[in-house]
Amino acid sequence: MDPVTLVVGSALGAAFEILFSAVLKAKSTAKMFQTHLGNLNTTLDSLQPLIRQLRQSANHLVTLKKTIENFTTKMVEGKKLVDECCEVWRINIIKQSECTHEIEALNDSLRMLLSILTVQLGSHSAMLLHRIDGNVVAQNKNQIGVRCAVPPLPLVTVGLKKPLKDLKKKLLGDGAEPILVLTAPGGCGKTTLATMFCHDQEVKDEFKKNIFFATVSNKVSYLIVQELCEHAGLEVPALQNEENPFKWLQKFMKERGQIALLLVLDDVQSGSESLLDKFNEFKTPSCKVLVTSRYHFPKFGRTYPLDTLEDKAAMDLFCRSALPDTRSDIPDDLQEEIVRLCKRFPLSLKAIGDSLCNQPIQIWERKVRELSKGSILGADKKLLAYLKSCLDDLDKGMATVKNCFIDLGLFPEDRIIPVTALLDMWAELYEGTEDFLSIANLYELNTRNLARLVVVTSNEDVDGYYGEHFVIQHDMLRLLSIHESCEDPKQQRLIIGIREDELPTWWKERKHNTKNARLVSISTDGLSSAKWDNMDLPKAEVLVLNFQTENYVLPKCVKQMSKLKVLIVTNYGVLQADLSNFKLLGSLPNLKRIRLERISIPSISKKSMQLKGLQKISLFMCSIGQAFSNPSIQILEAFPNLVELNIDFCNDLVELPTKLCDLIHLKKLSITNCIQLSALPDEIGKLDDLEVLRLRSCTELERLPDSIKNLSKLNLLDMYFCSNIKELPEEIGEMSSLRKIKMVQCLRLLALPASVLNLEQLREVICDEDTENLWGEPFKSNLTNINIKVVKEDFKRNWLHNL
Repeated sequence: MDPVTLVVGSALGAAFEILFSAVLKAKSTAKMFQTHLGNLNTTLDSLQPLIRQLRQSANHLVTLKKTIENFTTKMVEGKKLVDECCEVWRINIIKQSECTHEIEALNDSLRMLLSILTVQLGSHSAMLLHRIDGNVVAQNKNQIGVRCAVPPLPLVTVGLKKPLKDLKKKLLGDGAEPILVLTAPGGCGKTTLATMFCHDQEVKDEFKKNIFFATVSNKVSYLIVQELCEHAGLEVPALQNEENPFKWLQKFMKERGQIALLLVLDDVQSGSESLLDKFNEFKTPSCKVLVTSRYHFPKFGRTYPLDTLEDKAAMDLFCRSALPDTRSDIPDDLQEEIVRLCKRFPLSLKAIGDSLCNQPIQIWERKVRELSKGSILGADKKLLAYLKSCLDDLDKGMATVKNCFIDLGLFPEDRIIPVTALLDMWAELYEGTEDFLSIANLYELNTRNLARLVVVTSNEDVDGYYGEHFVIQHDMLRLLSIHESCEDPKQQRLIIGIREDELPTWWKERKHNTKNARLVSISTDGLSSAKWDNMDLPKAEVLVLNFQTENYVLPKCVKQMSKLKVLIVTNYGVLQADLSNFKLLGSLPNLKRIRLERISIPSISKKSMQLKGLQKISLFMCSIGQAFSNPSIQILEAFPNLVELNIDFCNDLVELPTKLCDLIHLKKLSITNCIQLSALPDEIGKLDDLEVLRLRSCTELERLPDSIKNLSKLNLLDMYFCSNIKELPEEIGEMSSLRKIKMVQCLRLLALPASVLNLEQLREVICDEDTENLWGEPFKSNLTNINIKVVKEDFKRNWLHNL
């Protein structure tokens, strides 16, 4: 080796030792930088074996000379920085902040250089590579190339005891899952949990030394297999293409026999199905595969969603970063407020906690003010960049899915979002979007952990009924939705009336620019809606109103929304609210859909009005009994072109009014979970255009009117859980278009009328084991085209309150 190269190696070693000693010294003196110096110390600990190996290898010093010189320069600069930190006075807050950022930058630079060095090392078989805290580092291990060692156990693991127990239950022992996908949004602790699992003594006893931890990210499959084989001690030639690299892994499995083996594939990205397919093919009963990803990959075994931190765990994680010394004069309420503003999100808790470590109370108070005046995503640029990366896939031909994600920000924090409300919005906003396409978009968001789609009862097929589908979104992802909404150059969404800490600081100056807004959300608690009266919203097509008051007045600006198509009014209070100014809607020619939740319908039906363009009304948990019993209400006059009426969880509804049968254009009538409904009007047969009649979970309904036989266009009759119906109309066979009947849990229905044999178009019957018996002879032999599907369903009557 030439003298110059020798000097490079010596300089690297000397610079490392000097910096390492300076950091150790500073940790004991510069208390205000203890956390950040500790992180730097961890990086240097990881580097130490690599430095030793590089100094001993002439080949590495020659080929990596430039990178090593950069390393040396950074370490010399780092020594100067650490010395400066030791001289900073505690009262010099500005200098403390500068040094903190510089230490973080130094740490990031060393890790970046380390990643570059790792790439340059390529397939040098004398290096042991493994992943530490998201970066690749190296150390010597008997000259055998090993790239899949388990990372060190993180210093801080909070709120993961139960998930760890769940993983062990699912992956160990008899009947355990062969492949499990551990999934959650980015930054929730998936890698930490997977690392804890590998270090658990019970897991180590099960798999011995055969635990492999491969960080996948964007690596190609042959590189991953190379690393796995190197970890097994196999001699693997450099593979230049995708030529069945898994034969090397199969060779390893064959040589080792049926050993217990655990393979962790960490940080698997979207689009990696082909890679997982290959691992799925070679697995054996003794091989377990744990996948961590932001994506669900439902094709590959069971999915285990990692839940967000509970309040106690979130506080614990924050305090471990912000208050390493348990003795603190920081008031509890100040700590709790910061945790709330961080949305219990692990990444934000750690980042903000690190910035407040060993800081005086005034700095804490200033941080609370900063976070209260603007979204935490504005206060932490790294967090924002990290979360925005979760949307990268949606920029590739999935613009509508991304829009659907952004639209979720229109709804309040910590509230479930009814899918039916979203379907109403999207059907009018996005051209050509039918309900099934919107549901598909929600499944895409669910798969990417950008939202959680919850179906509260097991449903074999929905037939357009999504009343039991809801969306839940993590508070931090909701902030991302709002941030993306604010960044829209066309400013199509306007979200007002929410807390200031949910909006980017820069948005404050332009949030009342309403001219281009197509979607408008107004949220208020006890505030009067009058403050929104003078807004000018000429392009508004969707209006979402959220409130928690006993009395709510529609803003006067609604009258000027000539393009409004969808109105969603939600009262988040416990009792139904009175709604005033409803008559304003009479001036909106394009209004097609109205959805009301927890609203007193009598309060809006006192004065006659006409909504000629209205096609769909949805009433959820509303008080409607008095309105429907009011003989003065002219339903046809008010809604002459109504096509769909949905009534759900309206518990004061005892019977439907006869005038409802005047809605001659009605095609869908859905009355669900109305447990007091005991009768339908005898004149229901007048609804000539009715195609769907849904009477789901109307447990007090005793019979169907005989006139139902006149519904010649009806193709779906849904009687799910109508447990009190004793018999069907004798002439039900005259329903010439009926193609499907749902009659699960119709417990008192003991026989079918003979006219059922005349239902020539009937193709499907959904029933349970008891009602299946009703379809025996002579129906089975005569109705040969019918598919009778038996389902087992666990009805949970309190599902709504458990969300």
